[in-house]
Amino acid sequence: MPSYAVILLSGGLDSTTVAAYARDRVDNLAAITFQYGQSHAKEVDCAAKIASMMDIEHRLLDISFLSEIAWYSALTNPERFPMPSGRPGAEIGHGVPITYVPLRNTIFLALAAAYLESNVLHGIEVEGVAPSEVAASVYMAPNALDYSGYPDCRPEFYEKARQTLDFGSKLWTEYGVTIGVETPIIHLSKAEIAALGTRLGAPLEHTWSCYEGGDVPCGSCDSCILRAKGFAEARIPDPLLLRLAATPRTA
Repeated sequence: MPSYAVILLSGGLDSTTVAAYARDRVDNLAAITFQYGQSHAKEVDCAAKIASMMDIEHRLLDISFLSEIAWYSALTNPERFPMPSGRPGAEIGHGVPITYVPLRNTIFLALAAAYLESNVLHGIEVEGVAPSEVAASVYMAPNALDYSGYPDCRPEFYEKARQTLDFGSKLWTEYGVTIGVETPIIHLSKAEIAALGTRLGAPLEHTWSCYEGGDVPCGSCDSCILRAKGFAEARIPDPLLLRLAATPRTA
């Protein structure tokens, strides 16, 4: 059965692990990274490098206008909303923090599904692939265990999103092809994700999870705290920190 998929690749630990997972399961895999007006481009650069290293077709889409719409966030409007720093681990995941970008995953999912549907419709209508033989999926990397409390990282959101994509698509309406939304790490702890990415041989040394865009991770934002916790609990040295430590600094 010909399989088509799009992976949303942010350049972070989670999405890179999912990209490695999808690469082993999909015939026609493409990666999409969004420039959505986030406070720095570090993760975008990491995503491009990771896709190249994994030999995955990569598209960078500029939707930076999103920062004008989803402006109520420290990630899109850091001048107005300070980035949370040094939150206790017990506090992370309770309540929705100011790093939440309004409906970001909803928008990302819709755009990725549109690109996926274009690829699959071309296969059916131009290349003559039988609809009964097609599998189509969007791969995403939400996590509902060790996470910052974002509502669009919960399983319930993706269950509803699957139905919405089908009812709004030509692919399902005309050809009966369901658009799957695959979230393979949604029930994993950050330690399990770190272990899975390591086992799959994902280039974790080039991932970037920090909300800041400096030369080294800040170590105090929610994402850095969760990443450090994951590698520590997995008893795996963070490959990014090992790489940075081995890289000569320029003056």
